[in-house]
Amino acid sequence: MPVKDNAIYHLAGGLTRLADYEFPIKLNETTQLFFKRNAEQETGQLKEDMLAVGKTPVDMAAASRIANASPYYNSMMRTTCVATMISGGHAENALPQYARANVNCRMLPGESTKDLFATLQSVVADTLVRITCTYASIVSPLSKLRDDVMKPLEKVTSEMWPGVIVSPVMSTGASDGRFLRAAGIPVYGISGIFSDIDDFRAHGSDERI
Repeated sequence: MPVKDNAIYHLAGGLTRLADYEFPIKLNETTQLFFKRNAEQETGQLKEDMLAVGKTPVDMAAASRIANASPYYNSMMRTTCVATMISGGHAENALPQYARANVNCRMLPGESTKDLFATLQSVVADTLVRITCTYASIVSPLSKLRDDVMKPLEKVTSEMWPGVIVSPVMSTGASDGRFLRAAGIPVYGISGIFSDIDDFRAHGSDERI
């Protein structure tokens, strides 16, 4: 005797609303310089938009087009929350007693976990869906760009690989640097990784560099 009050339906409805929601775009000095410098490798509208978000004030219409053009660029400009695992029910011929989903959120530096939870509750908009935290990352500020860090890198790079652009990148994941940044110690990572741009397998099958 099916009823509308179904755990799977409640969860599915909340996840659908979350899928349709976009956190606001927020750029910082690192992401602005990233787009400004990497614009030189692009053409057409994308190049114009990347140059536009590299200026102050930020052209939000251009930022929105960039976000829609690339999942990677999108995740550099806003907090993201995405469902990654789901489970529910206990028998094929019975109404579900529970339904559960794991949602992976990646917050921009300096954003508040408390505000994130408030946003999720508002977006899911169902009092029967309980939101709990399985792992809370440490909230830490952005490391400011400094000439005494950037200039030597640019000098060495120009000597070793003439013409290669040196660009700051804000990781879309996390690093142990967040612990030091939270303690007031700026952290900078220098990537020595060369990878095939068309063969990116992070967290995937046969991960490699």
